[in-house]
Amino acid sequence: MTWIYYALTALSLSVGWGIRGNFGHEYGAMLPGALAALSVACLSGRDDWAKRASQIALFGALGWSFGGSISYMQVIAYTHSGHSPSVLYGFACLFVIGFLWAAPGGVGTALAATLNRTRLDTLYPPMLFVFGAWWLQGLVLGPWLRSDNVDLNWYDTDWIAAGLGVLVGLVMLVIRRRADEGLSLLLHMAIGWWVGFVVLVLILGLRMTPPRGDNWAGCLGMVCGIFVYCWRWDFVAVGLGGLVTGLIGGISFSSASMIKLVGMTSDLETNWHSVLEQTTGLIHGLGLAVAMALVARRTPLLTDPPRDRHWRENFAVFFVLIGITYLNLSKNPPEWVKQKAMAATLYDLSPSTWFNLGYLAISTALLILLARHARNPLLCIPASPVGRGQLLYLTLLWWMVAGNFDRALVGFSEQRLITEGVIQINATLCTLGLLLGVPSRSRSILTVTTITRSYLQKVALVGVLVSSLAIVANWAIVRGLYGDQHAKHSGLSIRFGPNATILRPR
Repeated sequence: MTWIYYALTALSLSVGWGIRGNFGHEYGAMLPGALAALSVACLSGRDDWAKRASQIALFGALGWSFGGSISYMQVIAYTHSGHSPSVLYGFACLFVIGFLWAAPGGVGTALAATLNRTRLDTLYPPMLFVFGAWWLQGLVLGPWLRSDNVDLNWYDTDWIAAGLGVLVGLVMLVIRRRADEGLSLLLHMAIGWWVGFVVLVLILGLRMTPPRGDNWAGCLGMVCGIFVYCWRWDFVAVGLGGLVTGLIGGISFSSASMIKLVGMTSDLETNWHSVLEQTTGLIHGLGLAVAMALVARRTPLLTDPPRDRHWRENFAVFFVLIGITYLNLSKNPPEWVKQKAMAATLYDLSPSTWFNLGYLAISTALLILLARHARNPLLCIPASPVGRGQLLYLTLLWWMVAGNFDRALVGFSEQRLITEGVIQINATLCTLGLLLGVPSRSRSILTVTTITRSYLQKVALVGVLVSSLAIVANWAIVRGLYGDQHAKHSGLSIRFGPNATILRPR
């Protein structure tokens, strides 16, 4: 792997993470996952990965999305508190959150990159049925329950979505009477979520940031379920991808907060939260690059036979270009109306309705083009797999950079330059790195060493030791700089002692 591979993957996730901060939650987290996964596919030097670029982007995006459900601003506030136990607790919890966010991202990317076609295809039916269930949840189930005055806020968690995951998995299991790789993954994730939430929150009463939500507990159970799945199915390479990405991601989440606090001692007034976000994404991306480089050197080339029907690849392209962009940019029209940059109605229709109609036209056009390309390749689509991956990357990147700027423009101030300005410069560097950094030839011999379970155990042990040192170092640096002083740019939040600011949970 060249240095451009590591730099581009890190910078791709940083750009995506900076944009994610403006849109938030699971939908926003899909963007950095997709961009970084596409960087891996294009610059790894593996033609088999380049051929799967759209699918690697799809599952990379989904893997990184789950962490968007975890509340973490309260934890960051603990590191600002000046209260020594709370500062240490804050950095430790940030590591946990970072690990839980990054590990599924590494798993999703590695799954699409290493599973043979037959196994990879099994992931689609459970995924699509769960998507359908979640769509019905938002359209029918949620509004119906709220109309009956049912309080759905159970520790502010995604318990309904996780429950639907279990329900879909069990129904499919009853119908099929067996669990293939895809269905097994769904059940391990959904049941794992419930085990984590029930044991940690309901039974043990552990709450990371009361009164904020406890999705962290469900995600912890889900990530454990994912690793159990990898162990049972002997997907050791996938486990390695998730473990390394998770460990470096945990260090990223914890250390980025320390870096921000160090920078704040300069007394420079800027958007320090955006500095935190983009630094987090940068180290996250480096973690994914390192993890996938290890996987690339230890897994054989995939030899997928030609496919007559391309619906999976087309679905992946459609989801990356339309799904990710729509789910995020559809939040722009309400922001334009809120900032009084646009009227609440235009020809008796809301801006959101016009936005949806515009996206419907774009979606229809893309479906027509994908169908045509499957029968008779379009001249504008590159013939090489790497070229197609580059086109997908650049289209997604600049689509979201422009859409993010549109969102910020109506309330732009000089402090936005540290966000939108840096994002634009970094996106330009990503464009250069992607087009200039492709290896001159693909690697033909990749199986250097095999990945054993004992190797994973050693990686986990070293990771725990290094992570522990990083947490303590972050705490020591901040304590040395601030002592008992409360750092600005955050409200006072103390986790322990008589001056604790936490509230009673619902």
